[in-house]
Amino acid sequence: MSDPIRVLLADDHSLVRKGFRRMLEDDPAIEVVGEAANGPAAVEAALELKPQVIVMDLAMPELDGIQATTQILRQLPSTGILILSMYSEDTYIRNAFAAGVLGYLLKNALEVDLPYAIKEVAAGRRVLAPGLSLPAHDPENDFDKLTQRERQVLQFIVQGKSNREIATILGLSVNTISVHRANLMQALGIHRTADLVVYAIQKGLVTLPEPPRA
Repeated sequence: MSDPIRVLLADDHSLVRKGFRRMLEDDPAIEVVGEAANGPAAVEAALELKPQVIVMDLAMPELDGIQATTQILRQLPSTGILILSMYSEDTYIRNAFAAGVLGYLLKNALEVDLPYAIKEVAAGRRVLAPGLSLPAHDPENDFDKLTQRERQVLQFIVQGKSNREIATILGLSVNTISVHRANLMQALGIHRTADLVVYAIQKGLVTLPEPPRA
């Protein structure tokens, strides 16, 4: 049996955190390892506890969920961030995914399957609340659709590394890397690795490795 998914709950309302904890405690595949009541506390707890998934409120004092996500992923890029918010507007959804979150759910939804969403995010898959969709992007800005992790994977793909090599470098499973590869190719509308490399180079989206010195 695999270890449970380590989860951090970040929300400025204690009753909300308590409700989330109660929702998760009966699932043996999930372990709540900590809670945070504001953005700075979420960043601090993430760095200390290193959870696999963070359930993050969007509107928190001192540092909002987007800002906290950016700081956390800068230092712990393998962390999966799942936003739970009252806001369904495109701007919030776009900004959240641009910051690198993998999931966006609505708190006021009648049925929120939080355990399922956490498991999907832990596996590197995107989750979006029913009725929501990722806002349309300009084709010239398709790169904006990629999460921070997908951008990392793209960089390694262009360098010619295999899924197994990328998994070793990032400390993830080969299956998770395969999911990231599929997600980024779908987001960019590209179906072959060779075309993906050409696209990334043409758009200047990645840095090519320096040639060996003579």
